[in-house]
Amino acid sequence: MNSTELRSAFSLAFVYVLRMLGLFMVMPVIAISAKTYPDYSAFLVGLAIGGYGLTQALLQIPMGVLSDKIGRKPVIAGGLVIFAIGSIVAATADTLTWVVIGRFLQGAGAIAGAIMALAGDLSREDQRPKVMAIIGISIGFSFYLALLLGPIIAGKFGLSGIFLMTGVLACLCILLVLFVVPNAKNIAPKGDTLPIVTDVKKLFLHPQLLRLNISVLLLHMLITLLFVQIPVFLVDLSWPLATHWQAYSVVLISSVVGLVGLMALAAKRKLGVMKFSVAGLAVVFLLMTFGQNSIIYLLILVSLFFTCFNYLEANFPAMVSSIAPAGKKGSAMGVYASFQFFGAFIGGVLSGSIGQLLGIQWVFILASILCCVWLGLIRGLSGTEKLKRYTLKTNEQTTDLTLQQLSAFKGVVDVTVVPNEQVMYIKADQHFDIQQARIMLNLKD
Repeated sequence: MNSTELRSAFSLAFVYVLRMLGLFMVMPVIAISAKTYPDYSAFLVGLAIGGYGLTQALLQIPMGVLSDKIGRKPVIAGGLVIFAIGSIVAATADTLTWVVIGRFLQGAGAIAGAIMALAGDLSREDQRPKVMAIIGISIGFSFYLALLLGPIIAGKFGLSGIFLMTGVLACLCILLVLFVVPNAKNIAPKGDTLPIVTDVKKLFLHPQLLRLNISVLLLHMLITLLFVQIPVFLVDLSWPLATHWQAYSVVLISSVVGLVGLMALAAKRKLGVMKFSVAGLAVVFLLMTFGQNSIIYLLILVSLFFTCFNYLEANFPAMVSSIAPAGKKGSAMGVYASFQFFGAFIGGVLSGSIGQLLGIQWVFILASILCCVWLGLIRGLSGTEKLKRYTLKTNEQTTDLTLQQLSAFKGVVDVTVVPNEQVMYIKADQHFDIQQARIMLNLKD
């Protein structure tokens, strides 16, 4: 990567880390800290944890499309301003209801699609996957960092301290976007980076992608559901909120070790390991119904949960990328992200409402049942083999006959042409010869 691409990758990744820290740091602490509000209820706690997911899910694609009309940076900066306002509302709230409103506002700053599109604009085609990978890794890193920092900050400054810090981080992100992130010098073809409305309608019910979209919805529903309860269990086991980071550090280390083991097994049996991971989540929630009276017992269950969660979370996006038709990856990922955030919202609502009405045990029973249904859903997954994607510029000499000949090339799986952008997207396996395709299309290297 050249200097511009490196600067783009790391500055945008840093924006992602700071912003996601603000969203995630609340998760491991709010179930305890929210008890100081006069209108406290388990239902409102669930909304406060997952509320950002609803506005994220609804606005993720529209914000990405808007960035194509008025520019990436204005949308990203505007989204961060909205996020900062939501943080201030939550920080100054004197009721849990206003905290929930603040969380909904935080989610309204849905800028993930615009950030990915800007990353695409600032990178060359052959270097774009590396830039996207750096940003993707930063998202996972921010979640782990939030689990450790959230309890420490809340222990010293309270829940309002976390929200104030998220507002400050959002302002830092705005400065990064305006003065550190380079201005776009080349515009990437939109299909593989940005959601397109007409594609979304078609991809929403794509049989294989729908299985993955529902899968990520369930996955994020489960982790949100879990964090409505875990902090309470730790406090009941005589672990003050400020010490919860110690428990989470044990969980994260052990789950990383478990993840390495699953990835080694997945080299030969990917779908089998995926089923094992979903089954593992079902077992975790089933065993939680029997009680959490031992810290060792609880840490083992939560470590197993994160081992399975991490594996699924890391592999689903790659599978979406593989299955998505040529030139439709941006749209497919936009739909996927909307399902992902909506899952967080549903998890918060279900955990809070069912826990309040029927008791915590029924929350875990429902989660275990849903995992069993999920197992049946992923049995039909296919088409996840490793394929490469290519983007080629077309010209006026490119005819329908030429495209038919290209489709017949060895290794070509899918071809999509976007005439108004003069670009062609190709999805192919290792047998495809890109140089022969360039010669046939009269393209220079």
